[in-house]
Amino acid sequence: MKLITLHLPPRFVRELDKLVRDGRYPNRSEAIRVAVRDLLREEVWISQKAE
Repeated sequence: MKLITLHLPPRFVRELDKLVRDGRYPNRSEAIRVAVRDLLREEVWISQKAE
């Protein structure tokens, strides 16, 4: 995997930390990976299938 630097508003970080504390994700990185995957699935991969 590639390492990237990401700047987020404090509210986003608080919400990510809550998801991790609640046990929904093992860490921030995994939560962000899932979010990016879902975004790409919706915005890119599905539209490529339609072509």
